Amino acid sequence: MSSVFTVDPRGNCGRSDESSASTETLAGSDPRLDEAVYGLRSRTPELSAATGLWSWQRRSLAVLLATLCIGAVVARETTLTALLAIMAAPFLCVVMLRTVALWQLRRRSLDGATPVASDPELPLYTVLVPLAREEGIVPQLLASLRAIDYPAERLEIMLVVECADALTQLALQRASIDAHMQIVVVPEGDPRTKPRACQYALQFAQGDYVVVYDAEDVPEPDQLRLAVAALKAGGSRMGCLQAQLNIYNSDATWFTRQFTVEYTALFDCILPTLERLQLPVPLGGTSNHFPRAVLEAVGGWDPYNVTEDADLGIRLAREGWHVGVLRSTTWEEAPPSFRVWKGQRTRWLKGWMQTYLVHMREPGRLWSELGTRRFIGFQVLMGGMILSSLVHPWFYVLLAVDLWQGRLLGVPDSVFGQWLLGIGLFNLIAGYVSAIALGTVAAARRGRLRLAAHALMMPVYWLGISFAAYRALWQLVFAPYYWEKTEHVGRADAEQTERPVTL
Repeated sequence: MSSVFTVDPRGNCGRSDESSASTETLAGSDPRLDEAVYGLRSRTPELSAATGLWSWQRRSLAVLLATLCIGAVVARETTLTALLAIMAAPFLCVVMLRTVALWQLRRRSLDGATPVASDPELPLYTVLVPLAREEGIVPQLLASLRAIDYPAERLEIMLVVECADALTQLALQRASIDAHMQIVVVPEGDPRTKPRACQYALQFAQGDYVVVYDAEDVPEPDQLRLAVAALKAGGSRMGCLQAQLNIYNSDATWFTRQFTVEYTALFDCILPTLERLQLPVPLGGTSNHFPRAVLEAVGGWDPYNVTEDADLGIRLAREGWHVGVLRSTTWEEAPPSFRVWKGQRTRWLKGWMQTYLVHMREPGRLWSELGTRRFIGFQVLMGGMILSSLVHPWFYVLLAVDLWQGRLLGVPDSVFGQWLLGIGLFNLIAGYVSAIALGTVAAARRGRLRLAAHALMMPVYWLGISFAAYRALWQLVFAPYYWEKTEHVGRADAEQTERPVTL
C-alpha cells in the first residue's frame, strides 16, 4: 500500500483520503517542518541565504557603488580603464575553460558505459520528486518513474506536494500510484520553495541513496543502476553524481533551440571539465544522486536559496566531497516562450547571486577550505557568470557611444591602454567563438548538428540573459526568496531518439 504523509487534520491542510492509500498523520506542531526551514539556518547561519548580506558586504557594496558613480563623473577614462582591467582576467579564464572543454572532447569516446550494478548489489534508493501545480503532467511523470529499471522492493519514490496544491494531490491520488510510491504533503509556510519541500521529505527517506527529479523529467531507465555502480567506484569521498541533462522539446521554438545548445555545452562539456580539473561543480536542479549520509552531513538543501543545487555543490566542495558527472541523461523540457524562460532564468541568476554572496561572507575561510585553485575556479565560474551577465549589454552601449564619437571604448592612447584594449577585444571575440564552437560540437555529438546554425545566435540570447540578470538583481533586493514557478506541458513523443553521450 502507498502512503500519504500529511499534517494535523485540524489545520487547513487536513483532507480526506480519496485513494486506497493509508495515512500517517503528524499531529500538532511538526518538528520535521522546523528542521526543514530552520535546521541549516540555526546550525550554520553563515551558510544560509536566510541571513542576507553581512554588514561588511553591505558596506563594501556601498563603497564600490559610490566609487563607480564618482569615478564616472570626475574621471571617466581612468574609471573605465580600471574596470576593463579588473574584468579582463575572469573573462579570459572563462574563455580558457571553454577551450579546455573543447580540447578534452577530443579524448572522450561516445562508446562504453559505467558497469551496471546487478540486483543483489542494489541498495534501497529514495527518489524525491517535488511538485508544484503539476497536475497536468502527472501521467507523464508516473510513466517515467515506472520505466526506471530498479527493483520495486528497493525503490522508495516520494511525490512531494505543497499542502495548498489540492489539484496535484488529487491528480496523484486518482492516478492510482504504485505501492512503492508515497505522497508527502508539505505543511503550509514560508519560504515556499523547492528546497524546503525536499528538506522536509528527506526526513521521511529510508534509502541509502537519494536522487531528486523534477516533474517533467524523463531519466534513462538504467540511471539508478549506473549511479549505484559509479558512487561505489568513486571512493569514500564521492559525495554526489550529477547526471547529464538534455532537452526533449529542442525543436519547439527559438528559445528551446538556444536552451538546448546551452544545456548540451554545459552538461556534456563544461561540468565534466570542472570534474576533471577538480574544481567546484555547481549542481543542476535535478538528477543529483547522493549517498543519503553525505547529504544529511552537509545539512541538505538551503530552503532560502532559490538555486539550492548550485549552493549544495559548493558546500560539498568546501567540506572535501567530490562531485562527479554520471554517464546517463535525464531529458527535460526547455521553456518554449520568453515569458516562461524569463521567470526561470531570473530565478537561476538570483540563486547564483545568493550562492556567491553567501559563500563570500568569509573569503579567507572559503579560500582555506577550497584551496587556491578551487577558490579561483569558484570566482571564475560563479562570479564570472554573474559579472558577464550584468556587464554584457553595457559593452554594446559603450561601443555604440564611442563609435559615434569617433573613439573606441574610451581607452586612453597609452601603451597600457592599447594592451588593455587588445585584451578586451580578444576576450569579446574569443568569448563568442569559444561559446559558439563548444555549443556546436556538443550539439553535434548529440546527433543535433541541425542546431549548429542556431549557436550563431548566442550573442542575442545572451542579451536576454542580461535582462534576466537585472531582473534577478531587483528581486534579490526586494523579493529574495520568491520562487518563480516554471510551467511545464510535457513531451508529445513517446520515445527519445537523440543520441546518448558517454563522457
